Amino acid sequence: MFSLFKKQGHTDLQWMGTDIHSHLLPGIDDGVQTLVTSIDFIKKLQALGLSRFIITPHVYDEVYPNTPEIIAAVHHTLTDELRKENIDAYTFAAAEHMLGEQFASLLKNNRLNTFPNNFLLIEMPWLAEPMQLEQTIFEIVTKGYKPIMAHPERYTFYFQKPQAYHRLKELGCLLQLNLLSPTGYYGKEVAKATMYLIKNGLYDLVGTDLHHERHLGKITQYVKSGQAHKDLGGLNLQNQLLFS
Repeated sequence: MFSLFKKQGHTDLQWMGTDIHSHLLPGIDDGVQTLVTSIDFIKKLQALGLSRFIITPHVYDEVYPNTPEIIAAVHHTLTDELRKENIDAYTFAAAEHMLGEQFASLLKNNRLNTFPNNFLLIEMPWLAEPMQLEQTIFEIVTKGYKPIMAHPERYTFYFQKPQAYHRLKELGCLLQLNLLSPTGYYGKEVAKATMYLIKNGLYDLVGTDLHHERHLGKITQYVKSGQAHKDLGGLNLQNQLLFS
């Protein structure tokens, strides 16, 4: 089986092309901490078949108080180093915005780091759905942004409420799968939720959500075994279309 996938080119991520969720900007959240590691991870992800990187550091109240200026400055440092090392990699600095206490102010004042074409990556706290979630998403859409809900399969409060995933779609959210979620890396309940979302055709996008070396090792193993393509390669994902 492995040799068959290898022969067909299914042991890489060319089918994914663009990574739309990662924490590769060094030193500004719980992701990569040094520029050297950022460069190393990008090279290794390129070797796996990725060619474009939308990098999404956390923006979360006082926990990760990243501003557009901070993100832009660190991204500039990264792109300078990529040029110095003659690494041909497209990178775009956006953010993963927590729907926390300060999000409404950021939205009102247009202080958001969006993807190309005004897509906006958002996430929720792990243990409880934010109050006024529907109203917040409505306001995001009304302001002209296109919301992408990060890793819906990981929110514990939806494990027994699969109808909530359909509601997110009805509200106008695209849904983004974490590449490792089907493997059980985040736990059995997350893997179960992932299978529900896959079977119901609810995912629009996939991202690595890469933070550290352990993530990279597990991703590499999953991809090179051919299992990532087997699990996800047939999905109607829009990574290549939306951001190319």
